[in-house]
Amino acid sequence: MTWWESLLLGLIQGLTEFLPVSSSGHLVLAQHILGIAPGEDGVLFEVMVHFGTLLSIVFVYRARIGSLLAGFLGTVVRPAAWQDHYREKGEFHLGVMILLTMIPTGLIYVLFSDFFEASFSQPRLASGALLVTGVLLMLTVLRPNPDGPLTGGKSLLVGLAQAMAMIPGISRSGSTICTALYLNVSPVRAADFSFLMLIPVVFGATLLKVGEALSVASQANWTLMILGAAVAFVSGIFAIRIVLDFVRRGKLQYFAVYCFIVGGLGLILI
Repeated sequence: MTWWESLLLGLIQGLTEFLPVSSSGHLVLAQHILGIAPGEDGVLFEVMVHFGTLLSIVFVYRARIGSLLAGFLGTVVRPAAWQDHYREKGEFHLGVMILLTMIPTGLIYVLFSDFFEASFSQPRLASGALLVTGVLLMLTVLRPNPDGPLTGGKSLLVGLAQAMAMIPGISRSGSTICTALYLNVSPVRAADFSFLMLIPVVFGATLLKVGEALSVASQANWTLMILGAAVAFVSGIFAIRIVLDFVRRGKLQYFAVYCFIVGGLGLILI
């Protein structure tokens, strides 16, 4: 991997992790076009750029994350207060909703991990899945003014949408935000929830790869690794703010057009 490939892949990861156009799909297509084989140090690079995007969420939502952790952990140690704090729909309620999303995500990963891993070597699959993402985004026009709350049942369905996004080409942010909107969750709450629920997923996925990544750390070009992570961090902040603006204005269908173009070109040219 050259420095410009590291910069490009870090930029793609940072932007497309949060823009509803699928980071995994874009990375699969980019690696195919550039002729980059994943390789051993590719695992380390993957860990680094995901760490960069994780930091971008923490940076943008730092105040919210602090209050969420304080409120949730402060209630967890007092079981007698669980019911009342859950009904208040404050930080403890949000923390429970995030934990609920991890149930279908974790279960489906365990059951179908081999399929998901194999799909990352199939650029045509990623191209076709981008078309599916485009349809999901376009259908948000049918729910123009959602204004409902987030419930346990809705959280499980949003978690299921997140699980389906393990297929490259299915946007994680796109599928989770769209599912929440379809379920009548207000736009700002849907977007915030989508980004906050990503934190434990990225953290857990990173931990699963750390052992494999450390085995090649001594031979890695750390300049390229840090460059990719830094670019993913900066571009991730930019992408989060763009998505929040588009969600507030109800304009997610604009990203659908992009997904249709990239997915269609991928199916034609690859």
